[in-house]
Amino acid sequence: MLTRLQVRNFVLIDSLEIDFPEGLIIITGQTGAGKSILLGALSLLMGVKADASMVSDGADNCVVEAEFEVEDSSAVKALLEENDVEWDDGHLIIRRVVNRSGRSRAFVNDSPVQVSLLQEISSGLIDIHSQHQTLLLSDRNFQLETLDYFAGNMPLREECGQVWRVLMKQKNELKSLEQELARLSADRDYNEAQYRQLESASLREGELAELEEEQKQLANAEEIKEGLAAVEELFSPSSDALSLDASLKEIERSLSRISRYIPDLSELSERVDSCRRELDDIYSDVSSVNSRIDVSPSRLEVVEDRMSMLYSLMQKHSCKDEAELIAVRERLSELLFDSTALEDRKNALADAISSSEKTLSEISESLHKERVKASVDFARQMTESVRGLELPYAVFEVDVTESGPGPAGKDNVTFRFSATGRNAVDVSRCASGGELSRIMLALKSMRARYADMPTMIFDEIDTGVSGSVADKMGSMICAMGSYMQVFAITHLPQVAAKGDAHYLVSKDIDPVLSRAVSKIERLSDKQRVLEVARMLSGSSLTDAAIANAESLLSGR
Repeated sequence: MLTRLQVRNFVLIDSLEIDFPEGLIIITGQTGAGKSILLGALSLLMGVKADASMVSDGADNCVVEAEFEVEDSSAVKALLEENDVEWDDGHLIIRRVVNRSGRSRAFVNDSPVQVSLLQEISSGLIDIHSQHQTLLLSDRNFQLETLDYFAGNMPLREECGQVWRVLMKQKNELKSLEQELARLSADRDYNEAQYRQLESASLREGELAELEEEQKQLANAEEIKEGLAAVEELFSPSSDALSLDASLKEIERSLSRISRYIPDLSELSERVDSCRRELDDIYSDVSSVNSRIDVSPSRLEVVEDRMSMLYSLMQKHSCKDEAELIAVRERLSELLFDSTALEDRKNALADAISSSEKTLSEISESLHKERVKASVDFARQMTESVRGLELPYAVFEVDVTESGPGPAGKDNVTFRFSATGRNAVDVSRCASGGELSRIMLALKSMRARYADMPTMIFDEIDTGVSGSVADKMGSMICAMGSYMQVFAITHLPQVAAKGDAHYLVSKDIDPVLSRAVSKIERLSDKQRVLEVARMLSGSSLTDAAIANAESLLSGR
């Protein structure tokens, strides 16, 4: 229930803070006093769009804050937990701040939240019935939902909605998969040819550098062999001249003999021996390299063909080396594999869709049976309620017909009404505003009883009725106040006299602000008598009006 409302700088409300009790709360006031402004402030907490016109003249922002006590609302608690907002044992403080530019911020228990969350949780906190809400009578969803509340179908309906959302998600995914598969199919032949070409190339990182080195040797093989042969000739001449090795050995021996006389030459002899051995190794390596050099035009052709192929592939795929070519090959492989994986996912989705459709059909059939079963009793109770509002011959009927599947099942529900008891027609086609008000009150009363709504606000639902009908409508609203919190904004004294608490909305000129401001205050018993008397007689209070007001209030 709504326990406290605080408003600052909202349209004509400069500052307001007021507490509300349980039961039936009556709100009255002269036309134009600001009752609709009060509803606008509450609507802001329910997530309606904010704009700059809500901010009072001269103020930087407006603030609307309300406290609610919510008992055992698993839906509201789940919503808060999903959005990381503290539940606080059902004590909720909802605040909305609108700045001069029209931008707004929303908070629940001091946690910043999206406005969309206010819209979601408000459906479990408060229901505002405005003067124009009789348009709901033409809303098939409203009619279907009202019947489901009466039948106790909401858990099954929620399950149906969950299956429907899963099914829609599956179908959307399947559609996307089919589009992706069509695209892959169009490119498959090309991608496969590209992949096969790269796969057959047997790519290896670093190969091109090796081939370039080999090609350089093969292309200059004769010059290389001639140079190496000349080096070998210098090491070991083919003429009678001594070889380099023999000459060094002779030098070593000579220095060794002389070292007997000059000891320092012994070190030189050893150094010459070391040089000789090093040169001998060099000669061996030169000979080995020379023997391996192959003057092979055929091998050179093979190497150059391989290099040409690699260069061509790198140019074709805009790659700078073999590593990037290998990456292209792997990406093409993944694309080809993805097609297979997507086909498998497509088949799995088709099976899942078939299963979901079967589940949806079973739930929809269960809902249909429950609705048909409940429609008879619902129509009977609605007929009794409407007849109790001085429509003694009225009949109310409920038609349940099957249609296509949807989030609420496969049914269409149509409410039919006749004030005369004959030729019942679609309830939205009832011509009388008074009849519409009575039907809507009866529906709201029924809905509130079964929907477990903690707070309901009626904004002049009694429009178009008067006299004893107004008294009976007031009694029905009063009865609702016995099991929920009900606010009734009314111009009828018969309804106003039924309340447990009475608040008056008034508008005055503020001498400080030099503009009109609206305020609301709870009336004492004496003030309440005067207000009801004013509603009975107008601006001039008479003794008869006061006596009549006292009589109305004493009989509540």
